[in-house]
Amino acid sequence: MTPLPLPEIWSYLSREPLLWLTATLVAYLVGDALSRKAARHPLINPVLVAMVLLGGLLWMTGTPYGTYFEGAQFVHFMLGPATVALALPLYANRAQIRRALLPMLAALLAGSATAIVSALWIASAFGIEGPVWLSLAPKSTTAPVAIGISEQLGGLPTLTAALVILTGIIGAVIVTPLMRLMRIRDWRARGFAVGVAAHGIGTARAFQVNDTAGAFAGIGMGLNAMLTAIIAPYVVSLLL
Repeated sequence: MTPLPLPEIWSYLSREPLLWLTATLVAYLVGDALSRKAARHPLINPVLVAMVLLGGLLWMTGTPYGTYFEGAQFVHFMLGPATVALALPLYANRAQIRRALLPMLAALLAGSATAIVSALWIASAFGIEGPVWLSLAPKSTTAPVAIGISEQLGGLPTLTAALVILTGIIGAVIVTPLMRLMRIRDWRARGFAVGVAAHGIGTARAFQVNDTAGAFAGIGMGLNAMLTAIIAPYVVSLLL
C-alpha cells in the first residue's frame, strides 16, 4: 500500500476539529514547561509562548483563523464557566474583602475608569476612530465580557479579543518588576491591581507568585468585569 504524501495527510488532518484543540493544549503545555524551566520568569509567559507556537503553525500551514477557531472553539466556550467561577475567590476571601472594602472599591473605580479613558484618549490622539476606537474600551476586561461589551458598543469583537490578550500578556510581564520598583509589598494590593488591569492572564501570573495575590487578582478581575460592563457605555458616550 502506497503511503499518502505529507501534504495530503496534512490536508486530511486539518479538517479534523480535534487537531486544533489538541494543538492549542499542546502549545500551552509546552509554554508552561518552558516557564517552569525559566523559574517562572515574567518574559516566559505560557500564554505568550503558546500564541507564538500556534501563530507560527497557522502561518506555516496556511491555515485560516476561521478553520483554527472551528476546531478550538471548545476552549472559547470554557471561558464562560471560568468567568462564572470567579465567584469562588470572592466567597473564599469574603472576610478580608469586608475589612478592605472601601479601599478596594476606590481602587476598582479608579482602575476601571483609567483603563477605559486612557486607551480611548491615546487612540484619539493617534487619529483612530469608529469601530476600531470603540473596540479599545473593554481591553482590560476578561475576554467573554470584553467581547460582549465590544458588540454592545459597536466595536469589532475579534479585535477586542486580540487587544484583551495583548493587555493581559503585557500586564503579566511587567507586574512583578513594576510592583517591586514601586515598593508595594501588600500581596492583596498587588494582586487586586493586576486583576483589574490585566484580567485572567495577569491573575494566572499572580497565582504563580503568591496565593493571596492570586485570590485578590481573581476578585479584581471579576469586579472589574462587572463595573466595566456598566460604565463603558457611559464613558464612551461622554467622550464622543
